[in-house]
Amino acid sequence: MSKIKLTTVPFEGTAKQEQELRTALQPMKGIDGPLMPALQAAQGIYGYLPIEVQKIVAEELNVPLEEIFGVATFYSQFTLNPRGKYTVSVCLGTACYVKGSGNILEKFEQNLKIKNGEITEDGNFSLVETRCIGCCGLAPVCTVNDDVYGKLVPNDVVGILAKYN
Repeated sequence: MSKIKLTTVPFEGTAKQEQELRTALQPMKGIDGPLMPALQAAQGIYGYLPIEVQKIVAEELNVPLEEIFGVATFYSQFTLNPRGKYTVSVCLGTACYVKGSGNILEKFEQNLKIKNGEITEDGNFSLVETRCIGCCGLAPVCTVNDDVYGKLVPNDVVGILAKYN
């Protein structure tokens, strides 16, 4: 079981964001299975799902906070931590891993000076490990937002990061 790392970045949601979320949740009240669309809406507004946002969803939908947290941590599309302007995702699926993606992840950690699940101090980059992204023929693979990089070696990392600085 993987550990869930929570951010130490203080929550800075606005009253406007809270009102937008509460308004978005209104049509979901009383319907079966509202959590996925509710959390998608919340993450769309805030960019991530800190406990403060989860509490609003729980309150509005009358769902236990534990259930909200369970869904938010089960599905990889949700994040409890803020993301950088650029999200670097390193595939650790079987094909990528056997071709050295663990070394690629380590090289990103060294160059960005952060660990998996963290964000750089300047907010430009976040680093996440992921499972298969469906590019096994290009293994090992990473993405930076929507850009895909394949057949990587550790020395490629510096050049990839330079494109986003």
